[in-house]
Amino acid sequence: MQPSKRVNIVSVKLVKKSSMLYRNRRIRSPQDIAELFREYLGEVDRKHFIVACLNTKNQSTNISTVHIGSINASIVHPEEVMKTTILSNAASILCCHPHPSGYPIPSSEDIEVTERIFAVGKIIGSDVIIFLGEMSFLLMHILYKIEFLCRNSVINI
Repeated sequence: MQPSKRVNIVSVKLVKKSSMLYRNRRIRSPQDIAELFREYLGEVDRKHFIVACLNTKNQSTNISTVHIGSINASIVHPEEVMKTTILSNAASILCCHPHPSGYPIPSSEDIEVTERIFAVGKIIGSDVIIFLGEMSFLLMHILYKIEFLCRNSVINI
């Protein structure tokens, strides 16, 4: 007979590190999203992958940094992206992945991880909107007119 094994009893929760005031309560446009992420990130010299969770009224409930990479790489796994999503009971998430180089074209790795994040989002029932590249208001404004807040969409900003 094998000896008994001790099993840990755990709980999982989000821990608030700090907070920030965000003027726009509801996300209504790419400009609102860019403002939220700019306020959170400021100027960065490396790639960051940021997730903002939204409730059913498109109000941001929290923001977290999933990964900080190098100047030209950021390794992101969908399960890391979805941790906050699940724990927040988010209706949808905004993912921001600015390129400090200013070259906003998604790499093949960006496209691959985006597809994986979409697939996981679909399974858990959360809408996913990904933002790649440098945050440029002009480009955001054009894209807003074309396809803002489409289910599972990639928008370069």
